[in-house]
Formats: sequence, C-alpha cells, structure tokens
Amino acid sequence: MSKRENLDQLRWDNSIGAGSMTWLRDVAKVLNRRYEPAGRDRPLVRLAQSGCDLQEWKPLLLWHMTRDEFLVRDFLQNWLFHAYDSGAFRIQSSDVTAYLSAIDSRGGKTEHPWSETTMKRVAVGLLRIATDFGLLRGTATREFTGYHLPERSFIYLLHAMMEELGHPSKVIASADWRLFLMRPTDVENELLRLHQFRRLDYQVAGSIVQLSLPCANSERYAERMVA
Repeated sequence: MSKRENLDQLRWDNSIGAGSMTWLRDVAKVLNRRYEPAGRDRPLVRLAQSGCDLQEWKPLLLWHMTRDEFLVRDFLQNWLFHAYDSGAFRIQSSDVTAYLSAIDSRGGKTEHPWSETTMKRVAVGLLRIATDFGLLRGTATREFTGYHLPERSFIYLLHAMMEELGHPSKVIASADWRLFLMRPTDVENELLRLHQFRRLDYQVAGSIVQLSLPCANSERYAERMVA
C-alpha cells in the first residue's frame, strides 16, 4: 500500500499496541517524517518484503532514518562516537544531558526550551535507540558492545554513500560511518579485506583512490542481497 494507506491502517488497528491515541498519533507522525518508502527508502521496503536478515537490515534502517533525523544522527555521530573513541565503556543518561543542553548551538531546533525532565527523557530515549541498534547493551547503565557492521550491510552503505558523495575519498571520510562506531581507518581496513576476497575493487596509489562496487546503485545491490 502507499505510505498514507499504511499510516491510516496503523492508526486504525493500532498494530504497535500504543497505550493512547496521542502516542499512536505521534508514532505515525515520526514514521511519516522519517521515511519515503516510494522514493529514497524503497530499498528498505524491498529488503523487508523479501525477508532480509534482521541483523543486516537494521543498520540500513538506521542510516536511512537519520537522513532527516537531526537529533539521532547528531547524537550518534558527535557524542556517542566520541565517547567510544575516547575509551568510554559505561554510559548513563546523565552523561548525555550536557550534550542536549547545547543542541540549539549545534543546529538543532526545538519548539521551546527543554525542561530538565524533558532532557532526561530525551537522553534515555537516545540511549535506548543506540541499544536497539546494537551499539550499546544494558538498561540503567549502558555499555558498548564491540559492534561490527555486517559485510553486506557495509557494501550496501558504500553504494548509498557513493551515490550521495560521488568520490571514494569522501565516502571513506564520511561522518556517517560514526553511526556504526567506525573510524576512517576501520573503513579502509574493511575495504582492503573485501578487495582481498574479491567482493569489490579498491585501489590506492598516493592520493588517487578508486573504488568499483558490485552494482550500479544501492537499489540494485538491495535486489542482489535478496535474489
């Protein structure tokens, strides 16, 4: 069905078990804002309908949902990654509130200044999202999991970022890899490994970088993943 029909169906039968009509309405609004299933997010639909393995699909869901989701993207790229990169092991929601208090200066927009209660609730929600996507584990106190991006998810994201950025060097340096706790060196190491196993072609000669991927674009590669 179309996005509108799916959202109407969600509101009608409350398939997510929302405890109130307000909560159900808010979930529908978020889904409507985050995804364009007939356009740029079509590969997600194709993969879900074809039974793509959930562990491969979830990283792609995270990348797609953060295209228009400033807070989640900024939190993962510019707070959680830096906590991970600096050697942090355990994280509590109270650690996130200082980041949230400066969100306006980072380019985020809120309808009104957040109260302390709201900041605590948002901090808990952001850590829960990171946990849902496998970057953290735990409840009151969260810990990093040693997350590893699945191989085919990595190759899909290479296709998607090449479409968006147009050059291998920009892809390797992209801040989007921080969503998966990856540094540029981690990306390069994975490219070299995949080149060795002939999953793709990656050549470096000084400042010249060449990357040849299996398919013409991410949608074609998504079709290949479930062929």
